[in-house]
Amino acid sequence: TFSVTRRTTLYSTFLQNILFATIYRFSPPTVRIVHSGHACNVEEERYSERVYTIREGETLELTCLVTGHPRPQIRWTKTAGSVSDRFQDSSVFNETLHIAKIQRHQGGRYYCKAENGLGSPAIKSIRVDVYYLDDPVVTVHQSIGEAKEQFYYERTVFLRCVANSNPPVRYSWHRGRDVLSQGSDKGIEIYEPFFTQGETKILKLKNLRPKDYANYSCLASVRNVCGIPDRRVVFRLTNRTASPSIKLLVEDPVVVNPGQTVSLVCITTGGEPPPTLTWTSGSDALPEKSMMKDGTLTLPAISSEDAGVYSCVASNNVGNPAKKSTTIIVRALKKGRFWITPDPYHNDDNIQIGREVKISCQVEATPPEELVFSWLKNGRTLRSSERMVITQTDPDISPGTTNLDIIDLKFTDFGTYTCVASLRNGGIPEISIDVNISSTTVPPNLTVPRGKSPLVVREGETVELECLVSGKPKPIILWTRADKEAPMPDGSMQMESYDGILRIVNVSREMTGSYRCQTSQYNGFNVKPREAVVELIVQYPPTVEPAFKEIRQALGRTVSMSCRVLRAHPSRVLRYEWRLGSRVLHSGHFDQRDETEYAVRSLVREGYGEYTCDIINEAGAGHCTFLVTGKAHPPEFYYDTYSPLWQNRPRVYGYKLQWTQMNPNAVDRIMAYRLGIRQTGQQRWWEQEIPVDGPIQTGELITYNLTELIRPEAYEVRLTPITRSGEGDSAIRLITYSAPINPHLKFHCSFEEEPICMFIQDKNDDFDWTRHSAATRDTKYTPNTGPNGDRTGSKQGFYMYIETSRPRREGDQARLVSPTFNVAPKNPYGITNPPVYCFGFYYHMYGKHIGTLNAYLRQKGQTTSDGPVWSLSGNQGERWRLAKVNIHPTSSFQVVFEGVRGPGIEGDIAIDDVTLEEGECQNPPSNRMYSPVSPW
Repeated sequence: TFSVTRRTTLYSTFLQNILFATIYRFSPPTVRIVHSGHACNVEEERYSERVYTIREGETLELTCLVTGHPRPQIRWTKTAGSVSDRFQDSSVFNETLHIAKIQRHQGGRYYCKAENGLGSPAIKSIRVDVYYLDDPVVTVHQSIGEAKEQFYYERTVFLRCVANSNPPVRYSWHRGRDVLSQGSDKGIEIYEPFFTQGETKILKLKNLRPKDYANYSCLASVRNVCGIPDRRVVFRLTNRTASPSIKLLVEDPVVVNPGQTVSLVCITTGGEPPPTLTWTSGSDALPEKSMMKDGTLTLPAISSEDAGVYSCVASNNVGNPAKKSTTIIVRALKKGRFWITPDPYHNDDNIQIGREVKISCQVEATPPEELVFSWLKNGRTLRSSERMVITQTDPDISPGTTNLDIIDLKFTDFGTYTCVASLRNGGIPEISIDVNISSTTVPPNLTVPRGKSPLVVREGETVELECLVSGKPKPIILWTRADKEAPMPDGSMQMESYDGILRIVNVSREMTGSYRCQTSQYNGFNVKPREAVVELIVQYPPTVEPAFKEIRQALGRTVSMSCRVLRAHPSRVLRYEWRLGSRVLHSGHFDQRDETEYAVRSLVREGYGEYTCDIINEAGAGHCTFLVTGKAHPPEFYYDTYSPLWQNRPRVYGYKLQWTQMNPNAVDRIMAYRLGIRQTGQQRWWEQEIPVDGPIQTGELITYNLTELIRPEAYEVRLTPITRSGEGDSAIRLITYSAPINPHLKFHCSFEEEPICMFIQDKNDDFDWTRHSAATRDTKYTPNTGPNGDRTGSKQGFYMYIETSRPRREGDQARLVSPTFNVAPKNPYGITNPPVYCFGFYYHMYGKHIGTLNAYLRQKGQTTSDGPVWSLSGNQGERWRLAKVNIHPTSSFQVVFEGVRGPGIEGDIAIDDVTLEEGECQNPPSNRMYSPVSPW
């Protein structure tokens, strides 16, 4: 923390030193992906992609490192296999992709895309391979056609072992403690079926012998990759081993009333080992309220939704699982309907004395065979007779329907007829339907009330579409769209109404059109449907563009604004009105055009503000809003500054802050910047104005040196441009202290961890170096070249190498660039006697086509190299060798490894254990084939 005095001194000294350089910095984006999660291995696959291997349940963390100015926007997406997969339901707009406890389905190719509007977007990908190994499962089968009562008596038996894994699993079989292999015993055979090669391993026991009754174990292994241990399963084979058999202690079907508790009992009648019992329900999951214990499934308070087929399944991995099913039927009555059919032999829809009339009654019943109908007339039981004929349809053909045919209708037949539906065994409430037959029973008629079509309403209002229905009894009215195949306001294709009114709340413009009202045959006459049409017209205010636009302009310039009508109803009688604040500037009516314009010829200070264009019709107004301001655009910080940490003392550091100005010519000249700075976590901003001399050009890189920043604190920096119109938009960035690599302390890199000690691939070479280990090397690698382990001989250790197989050509170069090392002067007046550093590394150059390995010193400010400080060509034998060379940098520097491809594919060159330390090299290696360019 700062003291008050310290703060005053500090902030008076570090807000200093601005430099306007005529350097122009606009650059398209570049992308590089690094990881910081729990990776087992990250390697470069040949020719194509990077592969990130991780164990299931670990944390995946990938970071997208970008360059480019303006600062690119970053987006992560994912594809898996051949189908596109939305990553976590959406893309991730962040530099770091973090997935805790990664699962196998989250493997796939992840893309980082960066774009800043310059050139094409930069895209890099990495394939994430999730490794896992499930417990193996052993299943036992007898050869087909030989199964009898004694399942395993002198029979051939197959033991199949299967485990889900990535990478592919390797299986091994054991009998007791003995390892079983093909050919070790004439009575066994071990093989992989051709159609499932790599997925399973089968142990075949031919004509079982007494010694074959034993404990068999299957060991599944992925060779300890990612530290995944082997998994084992044991199966005991005896002369009693048998597939499962079960019995259901329930009837089929089980018919119950709603609300009852149902228990389905399943028991095992055979099987060794003892089978495991489970219950399933059709293709759906069991009801949440269900309970299962010891093979008994209990369903409390059962309802119609619980009806269906329930299956008991027994499995012990021997033979096929046993399965028995039963059906639960929940008794119910619902949806009672009726309809009246006039005499079908006369072309008349009315009921008349002396003619026939039929009353139909329909009910949905479960189970349908229990459905019973009865008829009443005026409350008294009615039985079938010659004139009153009662019939019932077959429930297996159609839903239960009963008909009452009245032959030769008489005046005495007028009255109320009641259809009563019930289930034979009771327990379910009856359904009663009353139908009145009288001289007033007439077919329906539909009309639209006067003034109710067309209906004109405004968007957002509530409207009622009405059809008057007459007749007795009144039928249900069905509403549909008449002008097009479109859903009704509630989303369905048809809506029902009992009073003929369709009520629509919050009507929208899409609901404009024709609506049909139609009589239903239910609860009315079974005659040709009556229908009518209602027209609905929805008016809405004009939709305009732009809804909002900000215009930044300098004083004295012209400002033009245009407001355009996209759609409106009614579209006629449109007028417009331009206002600045509450003051009306201009108004008028539209002719044939669909837009209106307004211009300010010479902008004055009073002309800044919010301009509104209202375009008005009968339904309301649409608004275009223009904010005219002289505010400057925000600056755009430059993040790709080479070596921004330019001052590094024991307690303080300095930072080179750089930025460009977005659209500097859009407004008045920027006269100054207000720079604010505060420590992260603090509330108070310390501010100072930075004057600007002369106009700023587009893309001009501006540099300001911050000094006396306290190590290792991070700071928030806010930069605000100032014109004669006031402050513009601010930009904020974070500055963090990152200690530079100091060669005074020994630097050592063995490439065991990403991101390979901050080494990077050169962007201007022909191909890249690859991080690799012998334990994960592709089995298709080129023989007779390259190391069999890292410098220590470990096959698990990592090293860097160049892969010289196709498509590489002779002379292709791959360069690996170290991080930047700072050279600290021994006196405050600069470097007079450049220090000497010992640069060392191990190399492996084995193969008849070995090219050349070069090492360069790249110093800050130098555009060309003086040639390699170390170089070697040709085959050096199949072993690692040590190289050391003294270097004398005079400024911040990097070391560069360059591998040059030889005439053929047997030319892989590798490096490992790179070191750098202050002082001359001690005990240089004795190797005549090694010839450093700089003399020892």
